[in-house]
Amino acid sequence: MTAPPRARPAHVRRVAVIAVPPVSMFNLAIPEMLFGKVEIDGAPGYETVICAPDPGPVTTAGGLDLVVPRGLDAVEEADTVVLAGGGTSTGPDPRILDALRTAAASGKRIASICTGAFALAEAGLLDGRAATTYWAYRSLLAARHPAVDLQDDVLFVQDGPVLTSSGYAAGIDLCLHVIRTDHGAAVANTVARLALVAPVRPGGQTQFTQTPLPPERGVSFADTRAWAMEHLDEPLGLTDLARHAGVSVRTLSRRFHAETGVSPLQWLLHQRVERAKELLETTALAVDGVARASGLGTADSLRRHLLRRTGLTPSGYRSSFSRLPAPL
Repeated sequence: MTAPPRARPAHVRRVAVIAVPPVSMFNLAIPEMLFGKVEIDGAPGYETVICAPDPGPVTTAGGLDLVVPRGLDAVEEADTVVLAGGGTSTGPDPRILDALRTAAASGKRIASICTGAFALAEAGLLDGRAATTYWAYRSLLAARHPAVDLQDDVLFVQDGPVLTSSGYAAGIDLCLHVIRTDHGAAVANTVARLALVAPVRPGGQTQFTQTPLPPERGVSFADTRAWAMEHLDEPLGLTDLARHAGVSVRTLSRRFHAETGVSPLQWLLHQRVERAKELLETTALAVDGVARASGLGTADSLRRHLLRRTGLTPSGYRSSFSRLPAPL
């Protein structure tokens, strides 16, 4: 007699990663690595499965064969479907397109890394949506699928339940965004520290929004940004940042924007909101205390910025993402 399927805890989410041959092993490893580091109350936060149209050997972009044990039935069981891009943008297997359309029709979240966006576009899931892909293939994607609202010079874009990322490493930012959306900033930041990557790239995509994230183009102000992160609770301004960097305010503003894609004050505001989110999740500080500790000043200021970026009040955000044990 077959045993009934094992029930999973409510917080565990299933992710199906589709390997589109010739698949990039790096792209394939990103979701498994990051989602696999999520722990909620000592238990895994995700179950990640790699699948392909035909279980068995799948060709990689490096010429090796990778054995994938699951077929596309894994997509039916998943909450999130991730297309791992590879070394080609040619027409994907029709079975993948059918699986994607079915997943989208059932309301699943669907994401792509790098050239995985071509399969989403071929399935018709990007028509009328903001999207991106690896920069070297953007003009090709635009020519083949003119109905896609293609975004240039961004790391990733979310438009409703569909997410697309640009180059290889941008898949890391996309996966951290998914983790942040599902489990909050504190969990995502812990995963980022374990993986030795930046928790939130400056200028960044915030949870529940569709704002494209611009890439950093340099590191000349990296020390100043690190210093500012240690002093977010202080009334930092352009003069303070310029003094630390040893440049004029005008030079700071110009070069900071060139590196991060946003102004210094926009960057500061984003980091302060992220700090406030983490404090709401991990401490019992009153809202006024969270506002002061994050540099947002007042509870009204915190409420206004959090509502704009997440759609939640401070109390609503804490209720949704608090990592503190429930009172007895």
